[in-house]
Amino acid sequence: MTRFDEGMKTRRAVLGDAHVDRAEAMRSDFDTPFQTLITEGAWGTVWSDDTISRRERSMLTLALLAATGNFEEIPMHVRATARTGASPDDVMQAFLHVAIYAGVPAANHAIKLARQTFAEMKETGHE
Repeated sequence: MTRFDEGMKTRRAVLGDAHVDRAEAMRSDFDTPFQTLITEGAWGTVWSDDTISRRERSMLTLALLAATGNFEEIPMHVRATARTGASPDDVMQAFLHVAIYAGVPAANHAIKLARQTFAEMKETGHE
């Protein structure tokens, strides 16, 4: 299996087929090199490694996204917790670490986004 194929398999397992299918449908000639990079690098290498669990990787990812101010990615990764095994309590613990080590405003905004996303997941039955 190629790194791209492994990445696509992992990406689908973590984000779900519906999300990946939507992203693939929007792929263009312009962004194909970037999509290949993240599929091979993020999903085919980092997320496919079994040194730590997907639950732990999910918590790390959410903490890093919040700490670096990449808030637009947080809802997607909160939705992924339904497949990674990270619980809402796990997510809160990750954001508490962000508050202490990276700043309260970043954690506060991430918590707001997570709360909204978990509520949407509950409403739609995708917990």
